[in-house]
Amino acid sequence: MSRVYWDSMLFIYWIEDHPKYAPRLARILEKMRERDDTLCTSTFTVGEVLSGAYKRNDSILVARIRELFADPEIETMPFTTATADTYASIRARLGLSPADAIHLASAAEASTDVFLTNDNALVGKRVPGIQFVAKIDTDLF
Repeated sequence: MSRVYWDSMLFIYWIEDHPKYAPRLARILEKMRERDDTLCTSTFTVGEVLSGAYKRNDSILVARIRELFADPEIETMPFTTATADTYASIRARLGLSPADAIHLASAAEASTDVFLTNDNALVGKRVPGIQFVAKIDTDLF
């Protein structure tokens, strides 16, 4: 049983049924359920995913996204003072964008086993509190 943090783009691929990535994410989810893994993300992810629906003024999609993140199978990490401290350390040490540092800090504070992303710039980064930062094509699933 592992704790697996999904970066925002993975949720966007899943919600939008991306032709290239959605099938891979469905397989990952299936494996995670078989292994009784926990799917984690941050409240920041919720905001990032909702922003696209708001840009399109799509109230149906907004409702669908809210429903998705209300699912008890998705553990949503808050941005706390401890997360802010971890964020600052990651930004200072790795020089990442604010968004990437927020995601990594949230995952680290949640003691995740795998941070799953499609961002090559993040793959392989070493962050205390995260065992592996891997791309969605990893063979971990």
